[in-house]
Amino acid sequence: MRSTKETTIITYGTFDLFHVGHVQLLKRARALGDRLIVAVSKDEFNASKGKSAYSSYEDRKTIVEACKYVDLVIPEENWEQKRADIIAHSVDIFVMGDDWEGKFDFLADVCRVHYLSRTPDISSSLIKQHLDKSKTESEAALA
Repeated sequence: MRSTKETTIITYGTFDLFHVGHVQLLKRARALGDRLIVAVSKDEFNASKGKSAYSSYEDRKTIVEACKYVDLVIPEENWEQKRADIIAHSVDIFVMGDDWEGKFDFLADVCRVHYLSRTPDISSSLIKQHLDKSKTESEAALA
């Protein structure tokens, strides 16, 4: 008899300033299986990394939940939770962008680890740089 177990995928991220690169990542991750879980970084976790998001965790969570490729959103509260999440949710494939290549290979004993290439010419960091530059130029023009 053939098993009908769904293939579950998980990915992690801040998902700030949600953009087409995020959509492509989630679409490609979901295409690897049947169910996609997305762990969205909590504000406190971002602060512990010396980073901040434009949007609150609750807003980013709501936006990611609205994406048709996503089946479940959970909070990312620390670096160490990944193994426990994989086990708790019976994850088959752990997916991250290739900017993290090799960083999560240690999880290969509990699931398949897969790195996806980034969407060219778009990232939250680039958007933030553009917004900061525009703000600085606007402030200079008003001075």
